[in-house]
Amino acid sequence: MDTEKKLGVYVHIPFCASRCAYCGFYSTAGKDRLMPDYQYALLRHIKEYAPQLDGYVVDSVYFGGGTPSYYGSGRLVSLFNALKKHGHVLRSAEVTAEVNPDSITKEDVQALYRAGFNRLSIGVQSASDSVLKSLGRRHNFARAEEAVLDAREAGFKNISIDLIYGLPSQKRDDWADTLSRALALKPEHISCYGLTIEEGTQLYVFKDSPFLPSDDEQADMYLYTVDTLSRFGYKQYEVSNFARRGFESAHNLKYWLGGEYLGFGAAAHSFIGGRRYGIVSDLERYSEGILYDKSIIETSEELSDFEKAGEYLMLRLRTVYGISESEYYEIYHCDMDRILSRLRYFESNGWAERNGDNWRFTPTGFLLSNTLIGQVLEEQMRQRSEINKPWLKASGGEDPQMTLFASGEERVLKLF
Repeated sequence: MDTEKKLGVYVHIPFCASRCAYCGFYSTAGKDRLMPDYQYALLRHIKEYAPQLDGYVVDSVYFGGGTPSYYGSGRLVSLFNALKKHGHVLRSAEVTAEVNPDSITKEDVQALYRAGFNRLSIGVQSASDSVLKSLGRRHNFARAEEAVLDAREAGFKNISIDLIYGLPSQKRDDWADTLSRALALKPEHISCYGLTIEEGTQLYVFKDSPFLPSDDEQADMYLYTVDTLSRFGYKQYEVSNFARRGFESAHNLKYWLGGEYLGFGAAAHSFIGGRRYGIVSDLERYSEGILYDKSIIETSEELSDFEKAGEYLMLRLRTVYGISESEYYEIYHCDMDRILSRLRYFESNGWAERNGDNWRFTPTGFLLSNTLIGQVLEEQMRQRSEINKPWLKASGGEDPQMTLFASGEERVLKLF
């Protein structure tokens, strides 16, 4: 077995006690009766896929959702045991479970820790009880504090908490209070997400509402977050993620740095062997597909070198690791003159910085990352056109100092 080939495993648990007002991920409430069938399907899927895992070792496992803690610690332990039996899981693997304070007990965290889980991601979201209620969360902040304490007493030394800013009627002082009280919990990792209003969520009624913080107010909250967390020893390593040294999420880094990962469960995605595919976003279709040997694949594509290079740009620019000309050339075997011209323009505006042939966004650049990455991908597309149609280059093309916020397509990759 080639122990150099590392793989991350993701298991999607779509069950929730209720749906939060902001959630745009695939999840479902009120279908607890389907849990036994879903569990059977997951266990069978893991066992059947085992032969294809030869040649890989699993160095990260992530149970996400939905609400894995609502699914039950017993089921999670059973699934992890199946992965250990069939999937070559390293003893040193990072093993994470997402949990909500309202659905995790002291006994649950003890059971998870004994089974080999070594990281918890706790959905705190806010320190304000009234905000939590408005978001449809089923816990208060006191319960979140208890959940962290329970995890510490069980033995967990790697705890992450999720927070959301840019909420309706939220001011910077409100966010500063949440951040301060979250820091008092002394987690090893903090994820801070700016609210995104997605169609189909309860908060969609606030789209374009004056009750939402303005772009400038949300930007102020973000820059305050970066500065505050840095002063407390949390290094930013991705747009929304901060960690103490050595506690960056090994699993999520696989997505951003181009590692291979394998997904089990409805709506899970995989990238393995140069192919990306997604499973149907329907837990009943998933369970029936596994039971009756029907196809459960909803999307599948083999990436070209050009597409791999595009994903390298898109994902790496979300991180502090950034991109380099030499790495890009290894993937696509083509120079990146147009892209470099664009990055130099970003640098002149304080949005990007370079070290040798490495480029990364500054905190201000991260604020504009979707737009900036869209511009970089447009330059990549133009450069390919010049290679395929060299006469376009002779015409001079467009001014590299073109307006940054000009309209244009932006590729968006949704990961779980």
